[in-house]
Amino acid sequence: MLGAALFAAFVPRPGAAQRIPESLDIADMTWMEVRDAVAAGRRTAIVPSGGIEQNGPHMILGKHDHIVRAASRRIAAELGDALVVPVLSFAPQGRFDPPEGNLRFPGTIGVTDEAFAAMLDGIARSLRASGFRIICFLADNGPSQRPQERVAARLSAEWLRDGVRVVAVDRYYAAIAQQDDWLRGQGESNATIGTHAGIGDTSELMAVHPPGVDLARLPPRPDALPPLGASGDPSRASAARGEAMLAMRIAAAVAQIRAAQVR
Repeated sequence: MLGAALFAAFVPRPGAAQRIPESLDIADMTWMEVRDAVAAGRRTAIVPSGGIEQNGPHMILGKHDHIVRAASRRIAAELGDALVVPVLSFAPQGRFDPPEGNLRFPGTIGVTDEAFAAMLDGIARSLRASGFRIICFLADNGPSQRPQERVAARLSAEWLRDGVRVVAVDRYYAAIAQQDDWLRGQGESNATIGTHAGIGDTSELMAVHPPGVDLARLPPRPDALPPLGASGDPSRASAARGEAMLAMRIAAAVAQIRAAQVR
C-alpha cells in the first residue's frame, strides 16, 4: 500500500507540463521521465536483441548489437511515439555439446531458446506494468526469430482483453532478402553476397560502427573465408551500401509496427 501511495503522489496532474525525453533510450531516463513519456503518448516500446558471435576475421563479435541498437533508435525516432530498451546481447546460437555453428569459434556466447524466451517474457511484462501498449521484439539474429515469435503470440493472446499487443517484428529480419535483391541489381552474385559476415553484415556495421570492421584482416582470396567463419566477399562492402540496406530494414519494421498500432 505504501508503494502504491508513493507512486500515486508523483502521478502528474491533468494539464501538468510533462518533460519530453532528450533520449529515446529508457536506460538514459529516470523512472519519472519514463512515466511522463508514457503519459504523453509514448506507449510503444522496442525491445532489440543482438548477439555475441564470431563474424570472421574482419568483424567484431558484437556486430548484431551495434546494428540493432542503431536501427531501433532510428525506428523509434521515425515512429515518434516509441522508446527503446537496452539491447539484449545474448541469443540462441545452437547446440553447445558438441558445439555447432558459430559456437565452434571462440568468443561466441549462446543461450538456450528457453532462456532467451524467458528474458523476453520478463521484459515484456515489465513494460506492460509501466504502461506500454505496443511492445515490439526486434531481433537481428536469425535463431532468435522463432522464440520471439512464440513469446509475442502467447503474450498477445494473454493480454488481448487489456488491449496490449506484443509484436515480433519479423519483417525487419526478412528484409535481408530485399537487400540481397538490391545487391544483385548492383552486379553482385550470391557467391559474392555471402550468407554470414558477407557484404550485407559488413556494410551495415561499417555504416553504424566503423571501428568494428577491418577489411585489411581479410585473406587475399574469398574462398579462404569459410573456414574462418565468413562467406561471400566482404571486401566489396561499404558504409554507403550499409546505409542503403539498413534503410530497407528500418522501413519494413516501421511499416509493420504502424500496422500493429492501428489494429
